[in-house]
Amino acid sequence: MAVALELSNVSKVFHKDKKPVRAVDGVSLSVSPGEMVTFLGPSGCGKTTILRMVAGFETPTGGAVSIDGRDVTNVPVNRRDIGFVFQNYALFPHMSVFENVAYGLRVKGLGEADIRRKVGEGLELVGLKGADKAFPNQLSGGEQQRVALARVLVLEPKVLLMDEPLSNLDAKLRIHMRTEIRRIQKQLDVTCLYVTHDQGEALTMSDRIMVMNKGKVEQIGP
Repeated sequence: MAVALELSNVSKVFHKDKKPVRAVDGVSLSVSPGEMVTFLGPSGCGKTTILRMVAGFETPTGGAVSIDGRDVTNVPVNRRDIGFVFQNYALFPHMSVFENVAYGLRVKGLGEADIRRKVGEGLELVGLKGADKAFPNQLSGGEQQRVALARVLVLEPKVLLMDEPLSNLDAKLRIHMRTEIRRIQKQLDVTCLYVTHDQGEALTMSDRIMVMNKGKVEQIGP
């Protein structure tokens, strides 16, 4: 079941050359269960920093992050039930597609029968049924991106975070993958935060768009 996500006056200050830099400046956002919200803005505007705070890779300097009504601001990454799809696919080159997708399930301690079933379902969902024995270097960029997505989805995260996942693909493939990601997100009814600097991508995929600049929210709307 989809969950709600809440950012309450979240800020993040980094120190560069001993000077404070306010990367995120008092951002508040309520995301409804199953909603897809895209953060749009130029490089360095704070989009990815917010995503990393939701995931738990960064701790906010101020404010709070809540998932499903629970304050997770200081909860470790592995206890947040978050799925994160990175800009670089971060696949294990020495592992088959099957083992890449199965990796998180093995870490969770699932039995072999459950792992086989879930990996099969995950690969079918992303349109890679029958590719389980292939290795990452035998796949196209789009197929590698699908494997990275399947690896996250089989863990059934409460919130899906995506950080410019299509930026390494060519234009034609990007347009196709936009449609696929949106289809999967709707099918699974998963709450999703998506980061991009591509306006077309944001406009075609999102329920709402949050426009950011210099750590602040400039505008938010459908």
